[in-house]
Amino acid sequence: MKPDASETILLVEDQTEVRNLVRRVLEARGYHVLVAANGHDALRLTVQHAGTIDLLVTDVVMPGMSGREVALLLAAAHPKMKVLYLSGYTDESIAPLGLLDPGAAFLQKPFTAEALAQKIRDVLAAP
Repeated sequence: MKPDASETILLVEDQTEVRNLVRRVLEARGYHVLVAANGHDALRLTVQHAGTIDLLVTDVVMPGMSGREVALLLAAAHPKMKVLYLSGYTDESIAPLGLLDPGAAFLQKPFTAEALAQKIRDVLAAP
């Protein structure tokens, strides 16, 4: 498969199997992937990473820190970073809980590699 991207993506996912699958899909498409198992790991990782982060791909519901909290904490240091939320819950069921901003980019689990890749391209291409 020919890589079609070179952006840096921070992946934050607490489920090992999902995290490994998403990492493999993204790396196969040419993305540079920073991988964290939770929000606290993500914050530590971004401090160590000298470059920009183009996209945060994060699970919405995680122990300790939600994906939205991770995004809010990283926004100041990475103002141009876009965010794609992943969840096994529907966006309609988590939006009322305040875990997603209205209109946030969202992909429901389970998803195919092709659906993930397309959604990421869409989010990165959005103004």
